[in-house]
Amino acid sequence: MVLAQDKEAIADKVFSARVLEILEQVEKELPDEEKVEQQRIKIKLLDGDEAGKEIVINNIKDFDVIKNNIYKENDKVIVVASFDELGKANYYITDYERSDFLALLFILFILVVIAVGKLKGVRSLFSLAISFLVIVKYLIPQIISGHSPLLTTLIGSIIILFSIIYITEGFKTKSHIAIVSISIGLFISIILSWFFIELVCLSGLASDEMFYLVSFGETVINFKGLLLAGMIIGTLGILDDVVISQVVAVEQIIKANSDQSKKEVFHKAYKVGVSHISSMTNTLFLAYVGVSLPLLILFVSGGSIFGTWGQIINNEVIATEIVRTLTGSIGLILTVPISTLIAVYWIIKNKE
Repeated sequence: MVLAQDKEAIADKVFSARVLEILEQVEKELPDEEKVEQQRIKIKLLDGDEAGKEIVINNIKDFDVIKNNIYKENDKVIVVASFDELGKANYYITDYERSDFLALLFILFILVVIAVGKLKGVRSLFSLAISFLVIVKYLIPQIISGHSPLLTTLIGSIIILFSIIYITEGFKTKSHIAIVSISIGLFISIILSWFFIELVCLSGLASDEMFYLVSFGETVINFKGLLLAGMIIGTLGILDDVVISQVVAVEQIIKANSDQSKKEVFHKAYKVGVSHISSMTNTLFLAYVGVSLPLLILFVSGGSIFGTWGQIINNEVIATEIVRTLTGSIGLILTVPISTLIAVYWIIKNKE
């Protein structure tokens, strides 16, 4: 009993480490005749209460793991210390330490946004930071606490929407038009998504990550609501792009010739929107295919029990992405004429 309690009391520890030396690297032939590279490595822990400690990790075994990285000297890696019931630590490398290079990429992103967008770029970065904080500090904690994912996401989306539009575009007429138009488009997408989630009988448990949340402490999570919430967040970003473009198109067409009728302005701006619809619909489709590409390869290559296209689309993972893509695309397409019409009447009326 004491040993079991001790085991529970000692949680795994995670460290950053640096590879000091490759002590041995061999090519081994496994029982299935596959040849793999394996290493015995000396590392140095860089943080935590054991910073500076040098450890030898032996990855030369008679079996191989799915992800067997081959490291070199000075690589930064993630090391986990796992403790047995006697408190003895067993160290193993899980992956590369990538934070430094990801930080470099993020800095490059910021510099490019500011260089190209200037003041508006700075505003967009500020709105991005607010969106991130809303998701991390409000939306996720509320869902973890057991609150309705749908209601929580709606409130979070409103905050994100107002911050994106008013911080980036300023408190202007086109911003008000964008808020109204995006709200209508988002409402359409929510209704469609909710209706087809129920109609297609999606559980929200299709992805592997969801199973980790099934027994997430004592919290009971509404997975259908969580699925719908994810669709709302994804659609919001696409609608923002399309609506702002349409409102600006209407604004510029009217500035070029203020004597045009509402009908003329609408048709000219709508032509711009139609080309935008094509590109953004493809963007949505390709984005979701990119996420599901490994699974699609498995299906199409015959590596799955699902052999026909009918069987493939009936798989919940694929069905979920189909619903996500098509409902988002329908909301996107309908938002173009809606936002164009609102912008035409609102801007021309304010000029009269």
